[in-house]
Amino acid sequence: MLLPVTMSLAAACALITFWLMMRCGQTRVQRKILHGDGGDPLMMQRMRAQLNFVESAPFVLALVALVELADKGGKWLPFVAGIYVIGRILHPLGMDRADSNWLRGAGVGITMLTLVGMAVYAALVGAGVL
Repeated sequence: MLLPVTMSLAAACALITFWLMMRCGQTRVQRKILHGDGGDPLMMQRMRAQLNFVESAPFVLALVALVELADKGGKWLPFVAGIYVIGRILHPLGMDRADSNWLRGAGVGITMLTLVGMAVYAALVGAGVL
């Protein structure tokens, strides 16, 4: 069975991971940081943005796959996946700033809503309610 939403989301997540890795690597080269964060604020922010992505992406990806496998995604699932991807792009852009900003807030909000929403939906599907 093809899972087009899951495959598209996995591809997008792989590209975001690559982008985040490149941002960290670029900062390492520019600031001559061999290991860890070197006490550099931008390096810390970029490493944390990358880790934040890795903390949520596998769960969202698994939930999207399970909902799609259960044939309960409908026409809304690609939109949820797309909005999640947008949120995961906004967050690291906001993390580059030292102050609180809408990019970071929107990224966090979208991620949390997607994670909780998909978890609740998957639980309801699993319980046979939906």
